[in-house]
Amino acid sequence: MSGARLIVNADDFGFTHDVNAGIAAAHREGILTATTIMANAPAFDDAVRLARENPSLDIGCHLVLVQGEGLPASIPELLIALARRRIDVYGELQRQVRKVVGAGIRPSHIDTHKHTHLAPPVLDAVIRISREFGIPWVRKPVDFPMRGSGTSITKRFVHAGVCLLGNRFEARLRAAGCRTTDYFTGFQVTGRLGTAEMQRLIRELPDGLTELMCHPGFLTDELRGASTRLKESRAIEYRALTSPTVRQALVERGARLVCYRDL
Repeated sequence: MSGARLIVNADDFGFTHDVNAGIAAAHREGILTATTIMANAPAFDDAVRLARENPSLDIGCHLVLVQGEGLPASIPELLIALARRRIDVYGELQRQVRKVVGAGIRPSHIDTHKHTHLAPPVLDAVIRISREFGIPWVRKPVDFPMRGSGTSITKRFVHAGVCLLGNRFEARLRAAGCRTTDYFTGFQVTGRLGTAEMQRLIRELPDGLTELMCHPGFLTDELRGASTRLKESRAIEYRALTSPTVRQALVERGARLVCYRDL
């Protein structure tokens, strides 16, 4: 199908109650079409409740191997654990997906916290999970280029490294029979995805299927006290996702909102 199609996916469903509420509201009131749930997060049960109350919200799995209970605290620590075979990646991810499925959710897509499935041992486990549970879509976390994005030097450096992995990563998914979107965006603007940035991103959407990763939420004392750098930015993203000017940008671009389970 020609033209631009856009999946707008919120990560971190289940992280806190106020993040959950913001995600659900961004779906009901804005352009958010999908989200990925964290099985080992404190507000998981609340996220399950909201998923039942919002049946049109497409749900996937946000698999966590860092910054969770009993897990490595950072990406470098995870990489060391992987190299020394000190972590049962498949067993941990399987437990998380079983918890999601056991709660009555049928996930349509998979992504990972901090994009850890870019690491080959994690990708192998994710592919195995995809086959075992019949979850067809796996995120391809390689941003399409944006003109004048104002991205930090650190983000540009990381993005360049991700791009080097991208072709091999996508080929591995294709060979395994996993589906991916044609394009992905959101990494380089994480933490600063306001209304103007979202409008510009939509104007630059290529033809084909794109996933936009976002992190909306409401900001209350719960989120303020949580261990995350994304706090005020979540409320900013919620306002962008529900902005009439952003919806108008979709109309002007001729982009159609879709979700994984309907493709």
